[in-house]
Amino acid sequence: MAGGKGPSPKPVGTKILALIVILGMILFDGSISSAKPKPKNKKSLCTVLRTMARVYMAYGDYGKAQPLVEQALTAARTTNASDSELSLCLLDTAYVYNEQAKLHDAEVMCELGLKLQKKVYYNEHPYVAYTLRILGSIYQGQGRYQEARVVLDQALAIMLKSHTPDAHVIAPFKVDIAEVLVAQGDFNDAEDYYQQALDLINTGYGPEHLYTANVLGKVARLYTIQGRYVEARELINSTRKAQEKVYGPEHHLLVPTWLTMAEICKAERDYDQAEKLLQKALVAVEKKRGAEHPLAGKVLISLGELYTANGNYAQAQSICQRAIEVLEESLGPENDHTAIALNNLASLYICQGKYSEAHNLCSRALEILENSFDENHPQVVCVLKTMAELYRRTGNTVEVAKLVQRIEEMPGNRHVAQAPIVRNVE
Repeated sequence: MAGGKGPSPKPVGTKILALIVILGMILFDGSISSAKPKPKNKKSLCTVLRTMARVYMAYGDYGKAQPLVEQALTAARTTNASDSELSLCLLDTAYVYNEQAKLHDAEVMCELGLKLQKKVYYNEHPYVAYTLRILGSIYQGQGRYQEARVVLDQALAIMLKSHTPDAHVIAPFKVDIAEVLVAQGDFNDAEDYYQQALDLINTGYGPEHLYTANVLGKVARLYTIQGRYVEARELINSTRKAQEKVYGPEHHLLVPTWLTMAEICKAERDYDQAEKLLQKALVAVEKKRGAEHPLAGKVLISLGELYTANGNYAQAQSICQRAIEVLEESLGPENDHTAIALNNLASLYICQGKYSEAHNLCSRALEILENSFDENHPQVVCVLKTMAELYRRTGNTVEVAKLVQRIEEMPGNRHVAQAPIVRNVE
């Protein structure tokens, strides 16, 4: 699952069912008539279960993949499975747990798999590089961006020892690094890494490939954050069309695309279309991954921002509070996405004139970011801008001046496009 290639085209359900039936016949020696079939070789059970799981993983159906990878891991541990097979079982489980937001468990499984993988091969084997990509993704989900960058740099260095810099297999590693850079607010370097990756992807996969479209969607998200909406819309429309050809128009794997499209619509004040996209995204996430998944919390963040922007404060408050609950439960109270949700609710309270409540939320959000992340984390500036607006509303011009100076002194002003907009309703 670490590579960049996309899954096969539709119809999804038919292909999954057919493959499972075939795999079942292989597992049970060609017979599916027995009520309690017993495989001749128990060690083969691990491989077959993992293969079945990977079909679901390819289409983002991690709920169905999870019991299969867990069964495969149990089988590997209770039989004389090779270290290589046990390592694969651990890493597949780590991958699924990561997608299910079971981040602690994912990290444990990934570390165990990585240790065993280095024993089977060697420390700088390309397989190790792909495992470091999984670990980097886990760290990023936990908000541990510096650690994510370290392991991804290690992964890229390993790949470059066995591949030339222009090999298309290098592209996914550059994409992963770009994603971390976006999260850290380093947009210029992120765009450079994306462009390097796209040059390799277009050569290796071609402009019509699903993976190419998915990366263009990530670039569109970056452009949206930067306020480059015309460029972003062109790219995200291309992404949406390619994804719909493979998954269909309502598949939950389109959620990141819908989120980017909604942000563009919101910027253009097309609030009705933005709401439709976000509601569709929320339904898809809750149905496939559960109402408590972090992605549901992130959709709620966007929905709360939308309702605040269009003046629907009663609905915005309910949504913002729900976003905080989901993110605190799924990612923990010290995560940067939790801080974003707190800051959004503070922005809403400012619009409502609830200045004391807004101050408490801003203080809490800033404490999370300053205690757990780099002092120049881009979301720090979002909170500082909210606090500056709060002090402006309450007439504290001295504190406003201090905050504005602090914002201006932060490196690169990379935060500007990400700062939340508090509507002036005075």
